[in-house]
Amino acid sequence: MEGGPPDQNYAMPAPQDDEYSEIGWGPAKFGEKISAFNFPRTKVTDNMVKYEMLYAGICHTDIHFADGGFGPQKFPMVPGHELLGKVTEVGSKVTKAKVGDIVAVGCLVDSCLDCKMCKSDDEQMCDKGNSMTYGAERKHGRIGGNLSLPTYGGYSGSHVCHEHFIVNIPEGMDLEKTAPILCAGITMYDPLRHWGFLGDCKGKTVGIVGVGGLGTMGIKIAKAQGHTVVAISRGTKKAEMAKVKGASHTVDSTDPASIEASPKCDIILNTVSANHDLNVYLPLLAKNGNLVQIGAAPAPHAIS
Repeated sequence: MEGGPPDQNYAMPAPQDDEYSEIGWGPAKFGEKISAFNFPRTKVTDNMVKYEMLYAGICHTDIHFADGGFGPQKFPMVPGHELLGKVTEVGSKVTKAKVGDIVAVGCLVDSCLDCKMCKSDDEQMCDKGNSMTYGAERKHGRIGGNLSLPTYGGYSGSHVCHEHFIVNIPEGMDLEKTAPILCAGITMYDPLRHWGFLGDCKGKTVGIVGVGGLGTMGIKIAKAQGHTVVAISRGTKKAEMAKVKGASHTVDSTDPASIEASPKCDIILNTVSANHDLNVYLPLLAKNGNLVQIGAAPAPHAIS
């Protein structure tokens, strides 16, 4: 994806009284490779939770932001939005977590919490705009620190977040594999939830386009919900892996015969983030089926 110019390259200021100096990893300037540098992180106040970073997943979105592919950004940048750690400090009003708990944070760290979307647990669609975990404006009052700086993500030693945006991780989870659920997992789970493919809905046919990080997560989730999974990919290179993850059928999207032989899908989750032709997948849809676009392709899709 072609990178755009930086919105601003600035000298990192010293921490304010309500901040501490933390180490982070990211591009210090537009076009530079990831390096280590110190940045100001908000200190714990009333409803804030601080946790030592144990794991931070690496999402392709982090790369897109860092290379300017999602438009101008502010640098230095600390990416990372699949975060998991152990609580080391909590504010006096925190009720959701205690020191020693394992918690996680995903793609956002604030929203208005007052609009229709926020009150229906869709804070990511906040009518007033959410504040994402990194590179975002601190505009709703639950992040604190230097309001002129963007948010900083989890490629860092620790993170501090308002308890509303903390997810409690139950005992017994494989922590190394849990962090990616905060983005890749919810990205595939949420459209299945939205379109009614969870709970008592079983026995449907779910198509997954792209057998990568998102795709394999989607295959496992759909299979665990009791659905038949069709893995759709260019060529057959990933067919065996898709079956190991839980796919019952595989489709080579470059082969018309393979498409013709496939079961029809009640829903297709398309994870491909490169430019591609959506019309290839329409013959795979059952009547009244849904094609859900997930991958952030750099150019608008053409569809017949």
